[in-house]
This record gives sequence, structure tokens and C-alpha cells, in this order.
Amino acid sequence: MKKIFSSFLIVTMILAGCAKNQVTGRKQLILLPEKELQSMAGQQYKQFLAQSKIVAVNVNKDAEMVRRVGTRIAYAITKYYEDQGKKEILDGYTWEFNLVDNKDVNAWCMPGGKVVVYTGLLPVTQNEAALAVVMGHEIAHAIALHGNERMSQGVMQQLGGVALSVAVANKPAETQNLFLTAYGIGSTVGGTLPFSRKQELEADQFGLRFAAMAGYNPQEAIPFWQRMAKAGGGQKPPEILSTHPSDETRIKKMEQYVNEAMPYYKPVRK
Repeated sequence: MKKIFSSFLIVTMILAGCAKNQVTGRKQLILLPEKELQSMAGQQYKQFLAQSKIVAVNVNKDAEMVRRVGTRIAYAITKYYEDQGKKEILDGYTWEFNLVDNKDVNAWCMPGGKVVVYTGLLPVTQNEAALAVVMGHEIAHAIALHGNERMSQGVMQQLGGVALSVAVANKPAETQNLFLTAYGIGSTVGGTLPFSRKQELEADQFGLRFAAMAGYNPQEAIPFWQRMAKAGGGQKPPEILSTHPSDETRIKKMEQYVNEAMPYYKPVRK
């Protein structure tokens, strides 16, 4: 009887937690308040930066570039969703952009706009527009609530579907690990990144639009992802690429997304 009730409770939570995403239009399982995740993100972001070597903006052109690209994307998408009457999509966002001295080929964005780019990514991006493609991709993950979706699944499966505040209080270590895994921060678990193929394609699609809105040419996406595919050589592919193999089908998808993004592209006059 207990098992039946538990199964019934899980099904009820799934049905109650499914909501249509305002960015992608897809129905998602969202059980956790985004405001609470943003608060948790603020704490985790500070902790990560305290344990990392931050590249100072005022003495490094690469750090300045990361800040500039991020600021332009943030401004562009904020204006876009305000014009669409959907400014609540970015409620609680207080953007931060940091370059961290780390040889890994990676970048990520926590809820609320907490962004990190690793120096190991820059030899692959090679130019500002390609960096915008990556940062747009990571920001798209955050505002499309992909991390929330993944963490909701984890809380339901691993922690019995309890409220986030209860999970943090009763199982702080497990909840922290679940959060870091859900947002692709640090090492992966079982060699698998948190974002599904569907989520990755959504991040590609909307991330290119965001980069284009900010004045960056989305056509840089294809050569960049081709460089990413080569970056791993015969070894394990870069962490950011693990669930996003660069095969013929994927490149075709990218070409489609580039064409969709081009109408949003207005080059910034220098």
C-alpha cells in the first residue's frame, strides 16, 4: 500500500509540475521555485569563484571580452523579452560574467545569470562572435530552465520529491551535488552531462538567436562547433560537447538554426 501511495504521489507531482516553457514552448517538469534556485546559485557561484583563479577584467583583454559579450547578450535579451511582454522570464537576474583560469574547454550559466567562461575555451572560440555563440548557448540553458528541469527530476528520483528547502536542510551534501550536476559545473557523473540532447538543441537554437540579437554573426556557429569536434582529438571530447556530438545530422540542425537566427542579426557599428 505504501509503495502504491508513493507511486501515486510521484505521478501526481509529475502532472502538477508540467508547465509550458515561455522561451521554448515545450512542456517541462518544473517542481522547484526558480527564485530559490537563484538564491542557491548565488551562494554556489561565490563559493566557486573563491576556490578559482579569476582573471581580472582591468588587466586582461580576454576577461574584458567575456564581460563585454555577456553584457551585450544580457541587454539584448532583456530588451527582447520586455518588448514581447515577457519580462518575467528574467525576473531575479543579476548578471555576472567571469573568466576563470582553467584549462578545461568549458563554460556555464547558473540561474539568475551567473556565468563563467574557462580560459581553456578561448583557443577554440578564436574570436568574439564564436565566444558569443557559446555564451548564448549557456545562457539559453539557464533561461529555458533546463537546470531546473534536470534538478526537478533529480529531487523527485533521488530525494523523494521533497521541497528544496527541506532537501537543503536534511541532505545538504546531496542537494549541492545535485545542483552542481544539474548545471554542468565541475566533474560529470558517470561520464554524462546533465543536459539532454533535446535541451542541447534548444540551447543551440535560442542561444544563436541571443547572440544575433547582441550583434554577433550566428554564421560563426558552424566553424566553431567544427573546431570543438576536433578539440578532443582521439581523446574524450571536451566536457561541453559530451552530449552534443558533431555528426552530420547535428551540423544540418545547426545550419537550420543559423538561418533562423539571421533575421535577428544586426551588426554593431564600430
